Amino acid sequence: MNASTTSSHLYLAVQSRRNRGLGGLFIVVVAFVLLYAWLFPGLFSLGGFSKFTQNWFPLALVTMAQALLMLNGGITLAIGPLVSLGAVIAATTMADPAGMAGGLVAVAVAGLVIGALTGMIVAYLRLPAIIVTLAGSFIITGIALIILPRPGGFIPPWFSDLIAGDRPVAFGLLIIIIVAWKLFLATPLGLGIYAAGENPVGAFRSGVPVAKVKVTAFAISGLLAALAGLFVAAQTGSGDPVIGNPFTLNSIAGAVLGGVGFLGGKGTMRGAICGSLLLSVMINVMFFLGFPPVAQYIAQGVIIVGAVAIPELTGRWRKK
Repeated sequence: MNASTTSSHLYLAVQSRRNRGLGGLFIVVVAFVLLYAWLFPGLFSLGGFSKFTQNWFPLALVTMAQALLMLNGGITLAIGPLVSLGAVIAATTMADPAGMAGGLVAVAVAGLVIGALTGMIVAYLRLPAIIVTLAGSFIITGIALIILPRPGGFIPPWFSDLIAGDRPVAFGLLIIIIVAWKLFLATPLGLGIYAAGENPVGAFRSGVPVAKVKVTAFAISGLLAALAGLFVAAQTGSGDPVIGNPFTLNSIAGAVLGGVGFLGGKGTMRGAICGSLLLSVMINVMFFLGFPPVAQYIAQGVIIVGAVAIPELTGRWRKK
């Protein structure tokens, strides 16, 4: 057996382990989508599909941002504030066509820089990510409020129509981001995400730059969250310094529903994306079924606990 065959078998074995449990997730997602399509017959029309993917897109981005850190053995509580910051930066820098490119760059740079700084604190000072990002969430919220104390600002209507209009541009952007993730995963830093998350000591001894990988993961996570804020601003046509608050817990919920573990190295990004889709469809289905907001929160909590508990209980049962 040559080296290429051995590598192929190893790759398939790793992918098989990572995909374990995703089959059931895909079935549940399809079932909820079909239920939603029955409740909302226009879902698969061009306009219906466009609107649905626009509502799903920001949640998919923040779930990817959260899952990226969870795969690396971390977590962030600053997702929501970063979404808000991206929204207010966009709303205060895109008032005219000349500022469009600058606004896009400003949003991207803010996400990357804040994410990278957070990653450096976690990686090099060896502080718990949950504490650093909790403190960071207050700082980022303060910055967003300084930039835009109250909802306002301006997003050019043509830009809103371009990415949040009647065409499925959001879905196309999501496909591009998924392809970019797959390409990144093929790089040494991308491969190090899983290795450093699953066994940081072993990864370090194998030559993986664990600290650099962690900083990169935080930087990309910050970029995705800020871009989600840009899209939310395009949807609403303005900025809001607190609009991103619900995304923090929803990003964790989407990742957990997608089978991403809290201890690192467990799960896949495709699972996280499916988890975000399931969460988005669940919210829409409960709305169409007339669930009051309180019942929706309770149902989401029960489902999330079940998503975490069932695999754990199943694993313990198999070991007996």
